[in-house]
Amino acid sequence: MIRKACWLLAGLGCFSVQAACPDWPLSRAKEEMAQLQAQLKRWDEAYWQKGESQTSDAVYDQLSAQLALWRRCFHHETIPALPPALARGRLPHPVPHTGVRKLSDANELNEWMRQKSALWVQPKVDGVAVTLVYRSGLLQQAISRGDGLYGEDWTEKVRRIPAIPHKVSGALENSVLQGEIFWRRNGHQQKAAGGINARALVAGAMMRREASPLLGELDVFIWAWPDGPADMESRATALAEAGFTLTRAWTKPVATSKEVAQWRDRWFSSPLPFVTDGVVVRAEKEPSGKNWQPGQGNWVVAWKYPPVKQITTVNSIRFAVGRTGKVSVVAELEPVLLDDKWVRRTNIGSVSKWEQWDIAPGDSVAVSLAGRGIPRLDEVVWRVAKRDKPQPPVKQPHAAVSCFYASAGCEAQFLARLAWLSQKSVLDLNGLGEATWQQLHRAQHFEHLFSWLALTPEALSQTPGFSPQRAVQLWHRFSFTRKLPFHRWLKALGLPLPANALRTLPDQSWRELIMRNEASWQQLPGVGAGRARLLIQFLHHPQVSSLAEWLGKQQITGFTVPAL
Repeated sequence: MIRKACWLLAGLGCFSVQAACPDWPLSRAKEEMAQLQAQLKRWDEAYWQKGESQTSDAVYDQLSAQLALWRRCFHHETIPALPPALARGRLPHPVPHTGVRKLSDANELNEWMRQKSALWVQPKVDGVAVTLVYRSGLLQQAISRGDGLYGEDWTEKVRRIPAIPHKVSGALENSVLQGEIFWRRNGHQQKAAGGINARALVAGAMMRREASPLLGELDVFIWAWPDGPADMESRATALAEAGFTLTRAWTKPVATSKEVAQWRDRWFSSPLPFVTDGVVVRAEKEPSGKNWQPGQGNWVVAWKYPPVKQITTVNSIRFAVGRTGKVSVVAELEPVLLDDKWVRRTNIGSVSKWEQWDIAPGDSVAVSLAGRGIPRLDEVVWRVAKRDKPQPPVKQPHAAVSCFYASAGCEAQFLARLAWLSQKSVLDLNGLGEATWQQLHRAQHFEHLFSWLALTPEALSQTPGFSPQRAVQLWHRFSFTRKLPFHRWLKALGLPLPANALRTLPDQSWRELIMRNEASWQQLPGVGAGRARLLIQFLHHPQVSSLAEWLGKQQITGFTVPAL
């Protein structure tokens, strides 16, 4: 499993952790470290004693790294580079498991390959590692990976796996093999289906005391034969003849990192008989088995697939107020790379949704990319002990008709209303985002939503950062909006009318709108009795009436009062 390899490679960059130390007093740091250490211990006990994987390897590795970072930050004892004592079994491996160094990209792989020759690539089969010991042609022992030096006796469990030969002959009669016990699948596509929790299922079947029906669906992929034939082809052929056919079928010669990348991409998308999480590249030439040690297998590396989800830390919680007063919650994250995209924040949703998630700064969360590459919050994987949550803004009463005028407590919603005006389907003020509107508002002290219509080029040029040329361009753009159709100005005002109804609305003046009653409104598509009442309340609200009158004085189409 990932956790076993990462323990061996701690210090070799097995996983990415946040580099910044938390700004905590020592008392809080001790509390947080004790709580996280206790959780990791519970997961260890469940995994090593019961064969239960209560969390994913990615979460486990990230939080282990988090604890190690905190301990370094606050000068506590460092985490040992080996797994916990629970992982250490009673049987010594005849040849230790070295683990596999994981490379982050093609450049690292290319650098590693430059020093090697006679290279081969294999799928990185996702399962649990095992040592198989054959003596006089019979399967004598099967040993779990454990800490790489000692493991548990899995002999009886392995003998219940039909796909693993009980007898071998020829070169394998007295041999030590290392491989991956995996859940055999039919046409598994990693890109489409992901890991399907296969590794945890295999671990559970192998580590529980009672026999599992899943044993009949397991198989083994042999990836190492210490002190076996010197060349890979002879090694793979001998394994195939003994019944270990997968090694020869899925071991391909490569000379460049480009060729490795091609196999990696191909296997990521193709139907395979197993779950994979990347590729392994190994040099044909290996040292003698007596020299193998955990963490020192420099003749083999792994290049994993990009993760579907990443674990990161919540730096802060921010509240965004929309034009109608709706408050949404955004989590600002420690930047994390997903599918070549840096994710720095994710939308949580409403305040009530945020309260359900129970997210505070310092929490660890899993994020992935939804449709169109939009970051999505998947789960909270760890909560810090101290819950320093910010206070959400108070929602304005009667939000649909609030904050048309600039006033205390309205700045966020007022700016959101201004930003809404810029949309192409509204007033088409291209290039005016919320930041520019904020500049203008601070300099010009807008009284209400449409105060900008009265600005002159001279007044606009007094805005900090605005050149005379930009001021004139903006004035022309503002002036152009006066010629837009009446219905576009109704959208700008925020008339709560469905889009289909607005398109079929025959009225071309404000006077016609305010003369409508509930029955006439309900003749439009999508307008029921409740919506009709809301429209009448909106149109007759004092702030809305005042703005309509002001627009009329600005000679905006549809708002002018005809002369008697």
